[in-house]
Amino acid sequence: MLAGELSLKTDSLTSEISLSAMEFSWRGGFEARRLLLSLLLLTAWETGSGQVHYSVSEEAKHGSFVGRIAQDLGLELTELVPRLFRVASKGRGDLLEVNLQNGILFVNSRIDREELCGRSAECSIHLEVIVDRPLQVFHVEVEVKDINDNPPVFRGEQKVLISESAPLDSRFPLEGASDADIGLNSLVTYRLSLNEYFTLKVITKTDKSVLPELILRKSLDREEMPELNILLTALDGGKPELTGSVQIQITILDVNDNAPEFDTPGYKVVLFENIPNNTRVIQLNASDLDEGPNREISYGIRMILPVSEKCMFSINAETGEIRIYGKLDFEENNEYEIQVNAIDKGIPSMAGHCTVLVEVLDLNDNTPEVMITSLSLPVREDAQVGTVIALISVSDRDSGANGQVTCSLTPQVPFKLVSTFKKYYSLVLDSALDRENMANYEVVVTARDAGSPSLSATASLSVEVADVNDNAPAFAQPEYTVFVKENNPPGCHIFTVSARDADAQENALVSYSLVERRVGERALSSYVSVHAESGKVYALQPLDHEELELLQFQVSARDAGVPPLGSNVTLQVFVLDENDNAPALLLPGSGGGAGALSQLVARSVGAGHVVAKVRAVDADSGYNAWLSYELQPAVGGARSPFRVGLYTGEISTTRALDEADAPRQRLLVLVKDHGEPALTATATVLLSLEDSGQAPKASMRASMGAAGAEAALVDVNVYLIIAICAVSSLLVLTLLLYTALRCSAPPSEGACGPGKPTLVYSSAVGSWSYSQQRRQRVCSGEGPPKADLMAFSPCLQPSGEDCLSPASEVSP
Repeated sequence: MLAGELSLKTDSLTSEISLSAMEFSWRGGFEARRLLLSLLLLTAWETGSGQVHYSVSEEAKHGSFVGRIAQDLGLELTELVPRLFRVASKGRGDLLEVNLQNGILFVNSRIDREELCGRSAECSIHLEVIVDRPLQVFHVEVEVKDINDNPPVFRGEQKVLISESAPLDSRFPLEGASDADIGLNSLVTYRLSLNEYFTLKVITKTDKSVLPELILRKSLDREEMPELNILLTALDGGKPELTGSVQIQITILDVNDNAPEFDTPGYKVVLFENIPNNTRVIQLNASDLDEGPNREISYGIRMILPVSEKCMFSINAETGEIRIYGKLDFEENNEYEIQVNAIDKGIPSMAGHCTVLVEVLDLNDNTPEVMITSLSLPVREDAQVGTVIALISVSDRDSGANGQVTCSLTPQVPFKLVSTFKKYYSLVLDSALDRENMANYEVVVTARDAGSPSLSATASLSVEVADVNDNAPAFAQPEYTVFVKENNPPGCHIFTVSARDADAQENALVSYSLVERRVGERALSSYVSVHAESGKVYALQPLDHEELELLQFQVSARDAGVPPLGSNVTLQVFVLDENDNAPALLLPGSGGGAGALSQLVARSVGAGHVVAKVRAVDADSGYNAWLSYELQPAVGGARSPFRVGLYTGEISTTRALDEADAPRQRLLVLVKDHGEPALTATATVLLSLEDSGQAPKASMRASMGAAGAEAALVDVNVYLIIAICAVSSLLVLTLLLYTALRCSAPPSEGACGPGKPTLVYSSAVGSWSYSQQRRQRVCSGEGPPKADLMAFSPCLQPSGEDCLSPASEVSP
């Protein structure tokens, strides 16, 4: 019944009851009261029996709209709360809820149709809506519609056992899948993965359910494929379509359809006469492709030809091993044919056959004898080809072909046998020897007769090769690069050279020494020394990077052979800079007292005006010579109107000067390098502030002072430039001479090899490179310079033992 109709009918009945009550109230009487009571009971019955029907899909989201229940029941929104509107449901009150503000029935929690009704075709939620004043009860039915939210499900992996002899078109039922949905969503169809042996057939039962069956389309062979796995997929009829799958494991059962087979149908065995009884003749092996009892094999001898009263051979029924069961006599019979059966234990059993041909040979029962005499050992490795090392004689007590003996040597030895008489041989050197490749030879002399079968004997001879001093000590590489920090302690270990001599004993004893030369005005031995036995190189005195950057010398390695052999290796020792020089200030010689720079400054200058510059140099290099400038805070914490450039040393104003500034300003500039630990110097700058009226005089004095400073600085820079040019020319000449000498040296000394790699170091303010071949320092001093130019060398942190730098070899 629709909500509008229900409301209309209820209102009309209520009106009629009210009119009747008014009509009969004045008359009174018992009959009127009875009629009024009957009408009230009829109205209450019709009102209670009213029902509203809604539908909602399962799994609807929380808050999903179901229906306007207040409107459909004919209730006003304003009377829902006063009349205590409420919804009751048996055990399912939390699934649906009513919004009392708008009278809408909505989904309050997850609705699962399968959980509510299982596989029932109809599924509804029954609600009772109750209002008071007056009391009214409404029945609301909410149908839960099914959606396709459950895929077909199999119980688990299915296993099927099929005999390999099963005929074609055989059927094998499978367990179907179940779908918790209803209607089209639960209609399941099946699909089989592609294979060449089975197809799928679906059987429809009387209850409309379907079951899949496998149909055999191709004969099975367990020996070819003992097991087959195929995939069965179930698809439901919902949209979107859901699927489920299960693995079908098909095991193929064996049938005794294969006879035992030997490795080959015929075997041939050659035996000597008089071999001991129970000697194994041959091990037969037959195999059966079946399994279980069908592949268990029993061996037996069917017949031995020629037929004899004596049984000459026996066979093990389990292993197929044939052994001698008597005495073979070549003169009695020189050949036997054994026919063997192999029978499996299947039902019915199947058999395989083979033939063993045994050939009996005449016995050659005397082996040759080998005697070695007149040894001349050891053999020097410089022995001439053809040198006789030993004399060998052979003999054999047999006669005829069995007594004819030939000799041979172990292959791939530098010796050969030279026949000197019928049964006498000389062992002579066939090729040059090299003890370093092979120090000892095990020579085996084999004497073999011409019997059938042939017998042989061997004699071993150990030939030792004596060493000759023919190998000079060799270093792993022609030159090494070593990094050593300056100011090292005297006698510290800086490197170890090692040479290997391939010779033996005293010929391999290597001693080391320096190849003496002059380093400037001093001998090389005053700087370094090398231990004669260990090859350790020691620095005899502290090295100074500012005095000597590269020390190049050679170490000689000689063995103790006669005559001795030797070789040299070149060591390039780079002396790494340490921060051992503090910055030095370059101050003009006049004004301000010792260590002070004086300068006149007009008060009219603006902010950023450069009023002076602090100049400093550092005798170190790299980070150790990279200088920074800091302005020390004034006494009392007063803020100075000046600042200093971090890397330029230029002192400039931070603001315009005024009358409040003191007429004399004393600035302390801290000059600090970037070494570890950093070294510092302090420069005092005296600035005199002059008023604008005194500017000409101040400018005159400043010009005169600047001219004097300029003249002094120009003189200094001229001398510096002349000195740098002279040193650079001398260095270039030295490098050219060194390169020419290296190029004219033998290739083993590493001359004209690839140039030394260059280490490139970077910092937060730029990068520079350090060359292992040379380094130049350039200072620009013409005019008041704004910056100083300097080529840096690396400052590596110590991390190795002794005085060694972090790496003994420089890699690019």
